Amino acid sequence: MNGRKAAGLGLVALTVGSLAVAPATLPVATATPPVGVQAVTLSQNTVNGIDYVIREITIAPGGSTGWHYHDPTVYGIIRSGTLTRTLGTCQVDGVFPAGSAVAEGQGPGHIHVGRNLGTEPLVMWVNYVAPAGTALAVEVPDPGCGFA
Repeated sequence: MNGRKAAGLGLVALTVGSLAVAPATLPVATATPPVGVQAVTLSQNTVNGIDYVIREITIAPGGSTGWHYHDPTVYGIIRSGTLTRTLGTCQVDGVFPAGSAVAEGQGPGHIHVGRNLGTEPLVMWVNYVAPAGTALAVEVPDPGCGFA
């Protein structure tokens, strides 16, 4: 290998190595992942480019969905337990016991967290309706409320 080619490869290696290290040194806002959440897809179909997904979501006592928002239209029913939903403004927007219907706002302007503050598992059946391939939820960092 000639000197010019070797020097070029060294520069590429240095540049690639720097790129690999640089993101780790930058401050990064981290999403708040779910804790104590189990989701099972009961049904999933796509019709005319629209996904229809039904999931059973169980949140253990003390568990949380983590902060997130939905791009799809989302609505559901609380089967057992109690859901406490808090908006990105840090205000509780609803406490939903078994039998309650729940609807979610769409898009990043509707950040929220769902928590099970009770002593029994929270079980929800949730329906998502969205253009095919749309993520069901987008995780986001705590908006400053101090909990997830």
